[in-house]
Amino acid sequence: MSGHSTIERQPSRRPSRRASRRAPWQATSVRPVPAPSAPAPRRRGRLSRRLSRLLGSSVVQVLLILVALVWITPLAGLFLSSMRSERDNASDGWWTALTDPSQLSLDNYSALLKDSGIAAAFGNTVLISVPTTVLVVGIAALAGYAFAWLDFPGRDGIFLVVVGLLVVPVQIGLLPVAKLFGAVGLFGTIAGVVLFHVAYGLPFAVFLLRNYFAEIPREMLEAARMDGGSEWRIFSRLVLPLGRPAIASLAIFQFLWVWNDMLVALLFADSESQPLTVALQSQMRQFGSNIGVLAPGAFLSLVVPLIVFFAFQRHFVQGVMAGSVK
Repeated sequence: MSGHSTIERQPSRRPSRRASRRAPWQATSVRPVPAPSAPAPRRRGRLSRRLSRLLGSSVVQVLLILVALVWITPLAGLFLSSMRSERDNASDGWWTALTDPSQLSLDNYSALLKDSGIAAAFGNTVLISVPTTVLVVGIAALAGYAFAWLDFPGRDGIFLVVVGLLVVPVQIGLLPVAKLFGAVGLFGTIAGVVLFHVAYGLPFAVFLLRNYFAEIPREMLEAARMDGGSEWRIFSRLVLPLGRPAIASLAIFQFLWVWNDMLVALLFADSESQPLTVALQSQMRQFGSNIGVLAPGAFLSLVVPLIVFFAFQRHFVQGVMAGSVK
């Protein structure tokens, strides 16, 4: 009986020893490790819910409607003034057309399009804005990729020089560049205006795209190189599609800057190569009361940037929000 009792006690002791040996291991393996990034989505979720409730309130909606009306009112006034005769504009305000629609007609626009000077200026504006935007975006994309992912001597120093050029105002280079263009025969031509805009638009464009391209994961580019992809193939097939939001935002900004510019065109363009802004300014100087030409011309000059912005609005918003959320 005593031997049988000892045999029965041995199995009862072994589980306790194993349990005592496994106790520290089980404690470390079972204990949950809190994820440090777990509270971040909750905070973002609470913040988004607060913002949605705030924007959904009636007070905020009323304020947004008032801000929209403040911005739309000048545009509506310009549009109605462009469709009224010069005598109607001189006699009373544009808001009277809301109660008397018979004042509105397209005679001013037909006369404007028949004006050879305004039509030529509109074409010059397109010839200046489109090539400038294409050149700035194309060169900046190549330079941004090189500064972000290619190793060459003096890369950081050259990029610092490019960043330093951002603080150089345009007014400093007007007279020296004008003398240079006069010596080489580019002064008073569309090519001279385009080159000036390209030169002063590249520093910001390179800075913007370089910082955007640098956020692309390195592993993705290394995997493409291991698969035998050349630098040009990686740039054209991988980097450009990923950087489309930033490129679209840059293209919109550059087009708007050049389209609305008057200072550079006023100095570097002559009467045959002047854009629409300079043509309208000359009309204001010669015929100060000729609102029948100024109003439709200004509205046409305003419509094209609006069309470009709304056409690329989705890419513009993606480019603006690209670096705001990790």
